[in-house]
Amino acid sequence: MPHKRCNGDVVEEGAAERGPRTLRAEGALKAIAAGPRPQERSRGVLEQALVFAGASLAALYTPGDDRELLCLVESAGVPRTLYGVRDSYPADGGSPVADAHRAGETVWMGPEEFAGSAESRHVPSSGFSLAVLPVGGDGGGCLLVLTERPDGFDADDRTCLALIAEALTCPAPAEPAAPAEAGPLLPDAFTLAMDTGRAEVGDDILRLFGLAPGEFDGKVETLLGLTVPEDLPSLMSVTESDHMSIGERELEFRVLQPTGPPKWLRLSGRLLPGGDGRPARLVGTVADASTLRPDVTDVARVQRLAAALATAGTVRDVSQAVVAALRRPLRADRIALAEVENDRLVVTVLDPPEPESWPELWRLEWRTEWPDAPVRAMPTLAAALREGRARIWPAGTGDLEPALADVGPGGLAVLPLPAGGRMAGACLIGWDAPHDFGPDERALLTASAGLAGQALMRAHAFDAEHELVGMLQRQLLPRRLPKLPGAVAVARYLPSTAGLELGGDWYDVIPLPDHHVALVIGDVQGHSAGAATLMGQMRTALRAYAVEGHPPDVVVSHANRLLTGMETDLFATCVYVDLDMEEGSAWCVRAGHLPPVLRHPDGSTEIAEVEGGPPLGVVTEADFPMSPLRLRPGTLIALTTDGLVESPESDIDEGMDRFAHALGVSAPAHLGLVADALLGNARRSDDVALLLVRYDGMSLRPLRESWSVWRLPEAVRHARRFTRRTLRSWGVPDDDVDGVLLIVSELVTNALVHTDGKVRLDLTLIGGRLRVAVADASPRTPVKPTSIGWEATGGRGMLLVEAMSATWGTLPVSGGKQVWSEIPVRGV
Repeated sequence: MPHKRCNGDVVEEGAAERGPRTLRAEGALKAIAAGPRPQERSRGVLEQALVFAGASLAALYTPGDDRELLCLVESAGVPRTLYGVRDSYPADGGSPVADAHRAGETVWMGPEEFAGSAESRHVPSSGFSLAVLPVGGDGGGCLLVLTERPDGFDADDRTCLALIAEALTCPAPAEPAAPAEAGPLLPDAFTLAMDTGRAEVGDDILRLFGLAPGEFDGKVETLLGLTVPEDLPSLMSVTESDHMSIGERELEFRVLQPTGPPKWLRLSGRLLPGGDGRPARLVGTVADASTLRPDVTDVARVQRLAAALATAGTVRDVSQAVVAALRRPLRADRIALAEVENDRLVVTVLDPPEPESWPELWRLEWRTEWPDAPVRAMPTLAAALREGRARIWPAGTGDLEPALADVGPGGLAVLPLPAGGRMAGACLIGWDAPHDFGPDERALLTASAGLAGQALMRAHAFDAEHELVGMLQRQLLPRRLPKLPGAVAVARYLPSTAGLELGGDWYDVIPLPDHHVALVIGDVQGHSAGAATLMGQMRTALRAYAVEGHPPDVVVSHANRLLTGMETDLFATCVYVDLDMEEGSAWCVRAGHLPPVLRHPDGSTEIAEVEGGPPLGVVTEADFPMSPLRLRPGTLIALTTDGLVESPESDIDEGMDRFAHALGVSAPAHLGLVADALLGNARRSDDVALLLVRYDGMSLRPLRESWSVWRLPEAVRHARRFTRRTLRSWGVPDDDVDGVLLIVSELVTNALVHTDGKVRLDLTLIGGRLRVAVADASPRTPVKPTSIGWEATGGRGMLLVEAMSATWGTLPVSGGKQVWSEIPVRGV
């Protein structure tokens, strides 16, 4: 049995049987044990679990003063809240930490085993493996490690974790006592109450922030407001107790300066638990990072990257987080992150982004925003991906193909990004001047590769699912908008990026008879598959009621009764506008939705004063009053949903005013550009629908005449006489009149013989086409016979109409129907 010694002086005997990864882990642990800062040894040892065992999180627990709790004293990796890891566990409880501590034996649990345990109820997701290893020392303790790799911890991982647990056996060095509550605060020190956000800050720290002692109001938000916005996520991971773990933390951030570039500061802090009426406090120091010894192995590097990756949702977010975390500390000249898809390297981010900064092969493959190239074109990279470990080529290596050698003439690092048992991608880092790769840089690169690979896999899945959600949403919306006589319509839909649930926003443009068009926009409550399904049902219902020929208030009222009869808990809002293209007038009905915004030809805007009814599905017998709108040619109608105008910072009225102002300063000649500009600053926490219609007016007005057909023996003859007189007044040539009279005779006869009630004949002439329409009270559509015998005395009427017409059809009209025919006429 090999002898185990304290301070990381781990086993030497049997080294020949150990794998190369185990030997590298031993060397790293020895270096940490001999380091100059003993108070940081526990943290450094835990970080080796991220590097050599593929862990996402490593945490050390020791018994508390009363020995009834196992308390968290140090952790490394992603924020523990992502896995539901707690600050303490009862020593006699049923958690894996407590089980390993009582039995003194290692606990290994895969995703299935953990999902079946009682502890899984407290965890947001159980898709990970965990291990708990006993740790010796004063009273013992436990090492908790978690990984998201599907195969969990393999044999080499377990061997490395055993070494790490051995390196944690010695008692931690005595930690400096926290400053007393009433004692004087050092100039470079601070203390922050985690419950109130009140801070006491030394004068030197205030000077670094550009504040005089009397100018600081004691609020941590005041200091955060002076930092670079891109650094806020990492700072919030420290200043919010939900993300901060007990133990030492370090990170670097930037403070804005009155002139010149931001200044880099380094924060070193520790969270002290509360108790006995005292709140938890964050205490520590802040110093000018430029005066400190540069050290790329600082805890801040890995912690900052882990915090950024924890909040990165998309592949692009992950890529940018890796670039921001590595390029500056490594002083690299180039960095590229790419996914591996079907044996092709698909770049997701390049820094610098200019094509001329990259090798010729990359420029030749620059087909879209970023280049992509086959992996086989770079054999050295392909070999590194197969091996799955980081490779480094110092300056002058000379055995690299040009596509890689030109990335880093002074040195190149290739980091395969493992995740889910395969290579998710690769990160390439290059230097122009000769670069010396130290052991600290190698550790940083290895740790970063593991974190980035897992984050890239999660982001790729998120992107794929979000694209699927967007595709499903688009299938529920119109594929294209119809061409309108005298108007142009443009619509946009933006799905929410806050999650993967379907939204309920929709729009529609419905052509109606007599050059009318219905504009509809609406929003179903909530974000779920149920909301999206209901949205599709409401869009179909409104379109069906509109096509039937009902007035706007009846269309919305019918949709309201339909929704209340569905017995759903959801409701919907909508605006319905019936626009008469010939007259430039409209009737608007609003059901709990935002009113239309009008941009007049002179550039002035108006939020239309439209009476409103309740949302659909709330009150069965609700009234939906109609309000008139008058449009001049050149007027722009804008309909939108609340996702575009509502925000936590301002109420919806202010958002509508901003929307109207943005519409007023736009150039309505190009509606697509106007729509894109209006959506440029849209919040993506909610889906957004936008419908823009520019009313230009009809250049050619139709000619119309109508005739009420009385049920008299000579009704058909009177209809023909009316038609002949009308066509003659319109200048229709006599050669075309006979065919029209035949169609009128057949349609009017059909209506009189097969229906009851009123019959109306409408004639419309526009653009060389004559439309004959006969409306009756029967909803039954005329049937065209498939075959007629020579002895049949009827049934030929619709065959004659079809033969004489360019096109014909039927429309539902307020409980009845309209049978219409269009005939081209000459010389009109």
